[in-house]
Amino acid sequence: MRLTLVEAEEILAGALQRGAELGKALSVAIVDAGGHLIAVKRSDGARALTPEIAIAKAYSSAIMERPTNMLYDWADSNPGFFAQLSNLAARPIVATEGGVTIKRDGEILGGLGVSGGTPAEDQKVCEEVLTGLGYELTFAAWGKNRG
Repeated sequence: MRLTLVEAEEILAGALQRGAELGKALSVAIVDAGGHLIAVKRSDGARALTPEIAIAKAYSSAIMERPTNMLYDWADSNPGFFAQLSNLAARPIVATEGGVTIKRDGEILGGLGVSGGTPAEDQKVCEEVLTGLGYELTFAAWGKNRG
């Protein structure tokens, strides 16, 4: 099963709409399960670096097969190794709010990254949009997780 461009655009539109409802200028990125960029959009007024941050969040959530907020404790417990992951990967691996793995019927389809709000707002947009479109938000824990 693959994430289609139509599905990616539906997720993008939902996230940008939710950002507008919150009064936030967001950038939103979607990657496939391998971390390859499918689509990215930057709303009017979104800060210049937000597209790259959104892409890093989407990439991290896809290739790590967990939302980025589930990576906090790993990053805290082994910061040297965690920092080196970015040298191994095509993009930075981030442990933060606002990157959620896109999953349906137990299969990882890709990642959604949102940047431009507060960390909690970015996370909320991801979760609300994916839940509203019928994607799964349950993931096996890695040790003790904050998210």
